[in-house]
Amino acid sequence: MPNVYFLSDAHLGSLAIQHRRTHERRLVNFLDSIKEKASAIYLLGDMFDFWDEYKYVVPKGYTRFLGKISELTDRGVEVHFFTGNHDVWTYGYLEQECGMIVHRKPITTEIYGKVFYLAHGDGLGDPDHQFKLLRKVFHNRTCQMLLNAIHPRWGMWLGLTWAKHSRLKREGDKEPPYMGEDKEFLVRFTKEYMKTHDNIDFFLYGHRHIELDLMLSRKTRMMILGDWIWQFTYAVFDGEHMFLEQYIEGESKP
Repeated sequence: MPNVYFLSDAHLGSLAIQHRRTHERRLVNFLDSIKEKASAIYLLGDMFDFWDEYKYVVPKGYTRFLGKISELTDRGVEVHFFTGNHDVWTYGYLEQECGMIVHRKPITTEIYGKVFYLAHGDGLGDPDHQFKLLRKVFHNRTCQMLLNAIHPRWGMWLGLTWAKHSRLKREGDKEPPYMGEDKEFLVRFTKEYMKTHDNIDFFLYGHRHIELDLMLSRKTRMMILGDWIWQFTYAVFDGEHMFLEQYIEGESKP
C-alpha cells in the first residue's frame, strides 16, 4: 500500500534564510526520494514565506520545487496544498499549472479507513486578537485586490519584508517551545473539537513550528509537524501506522 505524507512550513524564499537555494533543494530531494512510495502528499501550509499571484505573473523563484510538484502530479500522486498565513494569495496557478489540490480551510477526510482532520492551524484557538485581525485582513477579498493593484516589484518586496520581520522578531528566529496541554492553543482547540467530533482518528497541524505527538484519547492522536527550516520533519501514514520522522540528507530517521 503506498504511503501518504504530511509536511508543512518550509517558508521557501524567506529573506531570513541565508542559503535559500540549498533550503529549496533539500525539500526537493526529499520529494524526489518519496515519489515511488507516495500515493498522496499533504502540504499543510506556509510552504512559501510569501506567495502572491498576479493576473499574468507569479513570484520569482521556487522553480525546482514547483517542477518537482508538477512531476509528482503528472505521475498520479495527489498533492494537496493548504494555504497558511504566509501563502494565502493563490488564485489558480498552483492548480492549473502544477496540478495541486488547494484547500483554503481545514478539511476532514478519510485515508485508508482512518478519519483525519487536517489544517494549517492559524486561527484555531489562538487568543491573539492582533493576529486574528491581521488574518481577517489577509483573507478579505477587497484587501487582496488592493494588494494585487501594487506593481509586483513592490508587492513582493512588501510581502517578503513583512515575513522576514515577522520571523526575526522571534527569539533565536524560532517559535516559542511547547507550552503544555493547558496552554498550547492547538491542543486546546483539538480537545474542544473532539467533544462534538468523536469520529476523528488523527488531527494534523502545521503553523507552530514545533514537533508534537500526543495521544488525546484511546482513539485520537494529534500531531504538529515541526517545520522545514530547522527540523525537516514530516509524518507518514502507511495505512496502518503513523510515524513522525526527520529527513536527513537522503535518509529518514524515525
